[in-house]
Amino acid sequence: MAHPTRHQHVVVHPPALDGSRRVTAGAETLGIATHVDDVSEILRLADLYVTDVAASDLIEWQGGGPDDWPGLSEHHEHGTDASGGS
Repeated sequence: MAHPTRHQHVVVHPPALDGSRRVTAGAETLGIATHVDDVSEILRLADLYVTDVAASDLIEWQGGGPDDWPGLSEHHEHGTDASGGS
């Protein structure tokens, strides 16, 4: 007999100063994401297969949604500007 699927509550925490976001299930940290694709991969590695992390009821996005990675995009833009010397 198959075991019932256990649905865990997953939280993608607000961005840190560097823009990365901690991903937790209950009290367990599953990983650190730097992009929405990382969230999918972290969940896959935890055997939590979610086809659409942006729309899933399993995931609670805190401090912004799946398109909010502020520290990382600002960091990358500044890095490009700094190296483009004119």
